[in-house]
This record gives sequence, structure tokens and C-alpha cells, in this order.
Amino acid sequence: MKISSEEVISSLDKLIPNPRCELDYTKDYELLIATILSAQTTDKRVNMVTKTLFKYSLEELANLDLKVIEDIIRPIGTYTRKAIYVKEVANRLIKEQNGKVPNDRKYLESLPGVGRKVANVVLSNLFDEPAIAVDTHVERVSKRLGFAKDTDNVLTVEKKLMKSFPKEKWSRLHHQLVLFGRYTCKSIKPECMICPFHDKCKYNKN
Repeated sequence: MKISSEEVISSLDKLIPNPRCELDYTKDYELLIATILSAQTTDKRVNMVTKTLFKYSLEELANLDLKVIEDIIRPIGTYTRKAIYVKEVANRLIKEQNGKVPNDRKYLESLPGVGRKVANVVLSNLFDEPAIAVDTHVERVSKRLGFAKDTDNVLTVEKKLMKSFPKEKWSRLHHQLVLFGRYTCKSIKPECMICPFHDKCKYNKN
């Protein structure tokens, strides 16, 4: 039996009534940089390094020695490439946007380290734009619950979710799916017995 979008919304509203981004930030550029850093690592680990990194202002980050940035973000992996991203993003925001993150997908996706997923996170959280950012958790949950095929790429998954759920629910749903995938529908040893969808989930029947 197929799980309906209404069931997903209703169940996740009960399970995760107050979904929020788990990246720590107080300024718009901090969310952008933290989201870039979160690629292939956990939000928890990113929060550990940004505690130090965000002691520097945007102007200071733009002028900071690359080696200093590398040393700060070393624990998150691929730190040499990400350090370059941090410095270049800081410089471009200052030179091109007066130090502000714009509500402009095209511009955001022109920045180093920013793809569709990062842009969606930023637009959704900073500007309340309806968006579904498909990370590994959202992709996994969407496929297990039958809203996407196992062979679908992230863009296809995003489009299918956008088609299945009301636009005004996208941003909230995105956070709920991330948290649901992070803590319940985990990659390894998912908590199937406490999952509200376990009786209909195709994965649980494997």
C-alpha cells in the first residue's frame, strides 16, 4: 500500500513539530558558509569548526591567510578545497553584494562550493523561499517511502517531491525529512519499529 503525501505531512508534524536547520549561525553569510562546509560531513562536525571560524568577520575571512582557515576547518575533511571556497565567497560577497547574501539563486549557484542543494538551504532558511534541498537523508527517506525510485538522481528526487507535496509545505518538509532521516530512518540500523510508516514502508519489508 502506497504512503500518501497527506500521511507523511501529518505524521511528520506529530513526530517533528518544530523542525529547524541544525547548523549554527547568527548572520546570513554564516549560514551560506556553514552549508558549503557541510558537504560530505555532519552538521555536528561543521558546528564544531564554525565556532572558531565565525569569530572572524566576513571582512576578516576575506583577508585571512588560507593556511589559518585550513587549520580551523581541518576536522571536516576536504579542508583545502573548502578553505578556498570560504575565502572566495567572503571576497565576492563583499565586492559584489556589499557583504550581504542575496535572494538570488543564479548568483548563489555562481559561488564556489554552491550547487542547487546549498542554494535551496540558503533560500529556504534566509528568505523563506519554498524549496526542498535533497541531501543524503532526504534522498534516502524519499526512496524508502516510495516517492522516488532507487535509480533517481537528486534532481529527479527533488522534482518528484515538489510534485507530490504542496508548495507551501516544501521548506518545512525539507527540514522534517532531514531530521527524520538523521534520527529515525537512518542509513544503518534504522528505527523501523518506532517509524510511523513502518507498516507501509517497502524498505521495512526487505
